[in-house]
Amino acid sequence: MNFLKEIEKNKDEFIKRIQELVQIPSVLEEHPESLINPFGEEITKSLEYVLALGRDMGFKVKNIDNVAGHIEYGEGEEIIGILCHIDVVPADGDWKYPPFSATIEGDKIIGRGTTDDKGPTICSLFALKMIKDLGIKLNKRVRIIIGTDEETAWRGINKYLSVEKMPDVGFSPDADFPLIYGEKGILTFDLVSKNSDGNLKSFYSGKRYNVVPDYASMEYTKDLKDDFLKYLNDFGIRGKVDGKNYQLYGKSAHAMMPEAGINAAILLSKFMSKYSSNNLLRFTSEKLSDSRLKDLGLGFTDSEMGDLTMNLGIFRIDEKEGRIGLNFRYPINFDSQKFVSDFRNQAQKYGVELEFKEDKAPHYVNKNSEFIKILHNAYIEYTHDDKTPLKTIGGGTYARAIKNAVAFGVMFPGDEELAHQANEYISIDKAMLATAIIAKAIVDLGK
Repeated sequence: MNFLKEIEKNKDEFIKRIQELVQIPSVLEEHPESLINPFGEEITKSLEYVLALGRDMGFKVKNIDNVAGHIEYGEGEEIIGILCHIDVVPADGDWKYPPFSATIEGDKIIGRGTTDDKGPTICSLFALKMIKDLGIKLNKRVRIIIGTDEETAWRGINKYLSVEKMPDVGFSPDADFPLIYGEKGILTFDLVSKNSDGNLKSFYSGKRYNVVPDYASMEYTKDLKDDFLKYLNDFGIRGKVDGKNYQLYGKSAHAMMPEAGINAAILLSKFMSKYSSNNLLRFTSEKLSDSRLKDLGLGFTDSEMGDLTMNLGIFRIDEKEGRIGLNFRYPINFDSQKFVSDFRNQAQKYGVELEFKEDKAPHYVNKNSEFIKILHNAYIEYTHDDKTPLKTIGGGTYARAIKNAVAFGVMFPGDEELAHQANEYISIDKAMLATAIIAKAIVDLGK
């Protein structure tokens, strides 16, 4: 069966559905008192949109308290889980088109969530639709599982797995082909210190731990305009001064690859550390400018999973206190507890305290297993690429929610990585190719 030819028959509807889902601005909003929209109205709309689409296609669907759901096809005791999410990170940065317009330009659909993870969600649904429409019998149940706060706390998927059966195997179409069999651990903590600089009224940068901040601003009573403008010019940095407000622009990126971005908070800290007595500014400038932590002497690398990385994602200072939010991606064989202790000791030398947030252990699946071979062969059949190696990543996908699950697509080797960045897009042709690969994988897993 040539699934690529089959998806071509539904190309117009396929494109339309990606656009419609992307056009819902499903950025998390906290409404814990609401039973209808606990994560905000737009996230509820996105979940309902996907579930309604699955229902219209003739699948069984289930909504779990408006924080998760699934779309099911097949029969049998075993369950194959396809783990997707419909929440997106904020659409900051300099966009060519409105970020929720889902504008088509050539082969691209441009918009927040096109690759992370709304486009892949629609790919998975249309893959299952092709299998159903062709009357292909599956001896296992396939569930497209939809989460709603993957970019933050994973409450949706955790709620789902607390009331529904854990899939026996699964994959998350939220990363790269050919396949990702390991994901780094994710460690998060805050650094806190009193504001000892009476001239520093505020410092603001970043919204999420897992995004490199592309904007930073501060209010400072002393006149540093000439020095600041010289700093911008000397280092080719974009920024401006508006009265007592100093603004600096960087470039956003995913926290798993902080080197792909330009951290505005760090750049502004490096400038201000020369003029301010604030402990967080000094510590950031002297110890946190290197994403591999060489300035702290805490670098670590693993031959299979690569380097320990750090992202400074949030920076807040008011007249009383300051707080930095740090996100680390660490490989296997790394002692995260000792690392936290060593980091705390160094921070305290600057008068900075550490507040622990979360530690998710690395996720690792045997790359030589039969399950992995089935997925890999589905990719090879449609791409004829048997050279690109399987890999591990610093990102954290829903695959780690299931013991025997991996990240599988939908980005292809050599594709531009724009998740969490401005002008995120998905290629229409490659999205259809990914859909064919996913359909082949489902059929082979479901025999």
